[in-house]
Amino acid sequence: MNDDDPSEDSDITLERRLAALREEHQDLDDAVTALEERPQPDMLQIARLKRRKLALKDEIVRLEDMLMPDIIA
Repeated sequence: MNDDDPSEDSDITLERRLAALREEHQDLDDAVTALEERPQPDMLQIARLKRRKLALKDEIVRLEDMLMPDIIA
């Protein structure tokens, strides 16, 4: 039998998902920076990437809250 805590498995899954989201967020940040440095940046593409970054950030915060819920003292 496996006596492991099932919430531990879900925490590991959340942590992996968080790592992937953080990596994607950083990749988008790098892409935005590269686009902004061009002589004639594609502002529409930059806006799309920034919206995606914001959505990722919201998801990251949501998952972090699930892993570390507020402790009411």
